[in-house]
Amino acid sequence: MIDVMMFLLVFFVLISMNVLPALGLKINPPTSSRTERMVERSKVMVSIDKDGETFLEGRPVSLAELPDRLRPLPGETAPAVIIAGDGAAQLQNLVNVLDALKTAGIANAAIVARAK
Repeated sequence: MIDVMMFLLVFFVLISMNVLPALGLKINPPTSSRTERMVERSKVMVSIDKDGETFLEGRPVSLAELPDRLRPLPGETAPAVIIAGDGAAQLQNLVNVLDALKTAGIANAAIVARAK
């Protein structure tokens, strides 16, 4: 009985090793004379606590200096901004952070929420 179970375990491991890489499609994409390399954007976390204090990557930051800290250098892409706020924070604090992002030239941001 143990030999049969061991055989089944080895069988499923070997099959899964061969099947998982085959899930992706092997394609030959068409060619183009104007290709661009996709640039992965860096992610930045902006947090707002229940008292309205703003944090950039866990460090306190004022709303006045937030745009300068987020503004990308020339030739760089704007970072992807994720806003995590306390549920008890006032809406005005979120609007202030969004205004600072607009000043920095960042057009959109993701807001962290938990499922109900």
